[in-house]
Amino acid sequence: MPAQRLREADVGGGASAGASKAAELIARIESVPFSRWHVWPRVIMGSATFFDAFTALALAFAMPVLAREWQLTQTQVGFLLTASYLGQFAGALIFGWFGERIGRTKAAAYATAIMAAGSLACALTGNFPQMFLCRLIQGVGVGGEMPVAATYINELSRAKGRGRFFLLYELIFPLGFLAAGILGSRLVPVYGWQSLFVLGVVPGVIITFLVLRLPESPRWLIRQGRLAEAEEIVRRIEASTDKRNPVPVEPVTTQNQKSRWGELFSPIYRHRTLIVWAIWATAYGVTNGLNNWMPTLYNTVYRLPLQTSLNAALTTNAMQVLVLLVCIFVIDNVGRRAWMTACLIIGGLLLLPLGLFGADDVTRVMILVTLSYGIMSTVNTVLYLYTPEIYPTRMRAIGTAAGTCWLRLASAAGPTVVALTMNAAGIQPVFLMFAAIAMLGALAATQAIETRNRRLEDIAP
Repeated sequence: MPAQRLREADVGGGASAGASKAAELIARIESVPFSRWHVWPRVIMGSATFFDAFTALALAFAMPVLAREWQLTQTQVGFLLTASYLGQFAGALIFGWFGERIGRTKAAAYATAIMAAGSLACALTGNFPQMFLCRLIQGVGVGGEMPVAATYINELSRAKGRGRFFLLYELIFPLGFLAAGILGSRLVPVYGWQSLFVLGVVPGVIITFLVLRLPESPRWLIRQGRLAEAEEIVRRIEASTDKRNPVPVEPVTTQNQKSRWGELFSPIYRHRTLIVWAIWATAYGVTNGLNNWMPTLYNTVYRLPLQTSLNAALTTNAMQVLVLLVCIFVIDNVGRRAWMTACLIIGGLLLLPLGLFGADDVTRVMILVTLSYGIMSTVNTVLYLYTPEIYPTRMRAIGTAAGTCWLRLASAAGPTVVALTMNAAGIQPVFLMFAAIAMLGALAATQAIETRNRRLEDIAP
């Protein structure tokens, strides 16, 4: 392969011709408005992301029944909810690296295949240790798909309107949560907890094959020196519309730099890395802690009927979709930094009364948790847009994967910390803790660089 890439770069007068060709291809990508060509990759990769979200949340809606059938303690519930996130941590690292080496589409497809196999395995489990192991393995696929998919969609986007383009794809993730909630509230009481896991097997297999057939990211191909393959894809993009928004051909970095984890801490990227890691950890630590625990808390702590508990959790996920629809249409105007900062502050303030004045009234808990989660969860979505933007193509997948590792760690710690806190002091301190974490995230978000409507190659050299 190195010899092939060298020959390709040498056509027309050496490495400088290769650099000129790369710059030309990037300019052509940027000049084509979003068209019908972009729809299919966004739909197919979005389907994988939908499956990712559905898989991630399935256990939360199965847990009220599972906890009763297996007579699980609160600590065991916390461990089961944690298991997937431990697998997701490993999956993010493994498939982030694969995404740089073998390409975005192959890495995303292989991760989706693991999710499908893991879903079947979970349905066949019969006790706590088996479910823990299966969720751990399934988590590898869940953790691997999202960062690579986010990188891929980002690289298909042009600078102007990238936020809206990406978030319309990312909208499928909370819809996956919502689907898990709707189906969980309807199927689990009637057909048992296994029904949610069985439901995901066949779609997962179909999506795997569809993702494998997607065109590779032209930006990744350009970075690999595979200019002829990249140009063929760019030509197909151009053929999908007659509209053009010409942009100047600007130099791009084409030196053969390998993807290195250590570059995340180089002078250019160290500050970006630490800030985005802090936002990932705090935003997801709160929202996933709420999302995974609330169905069980409504049922076991507040003694609501199972169907009522599941419906309340469903409303929480519906609120996320509503707020995200607003985000989609304003994100390219208000910017990533302002949106994340504001949402973390508002979300934290909504939880504060429950931590200071008590969480005994279930109606008050439902209202404040639903609003807080709906607002703060959009930060999670924006992070999948923002993180690939702040790194160059050579390390975009591993940079995004490393960021998501912090969501996995925070999400893994969250269920266990919630269980231990409730056992020691009740539920009120849980909400106080979540409010404080949200405020720390808002402080970190104020230090983020702004990326709206800037070309990826200009944001990250």
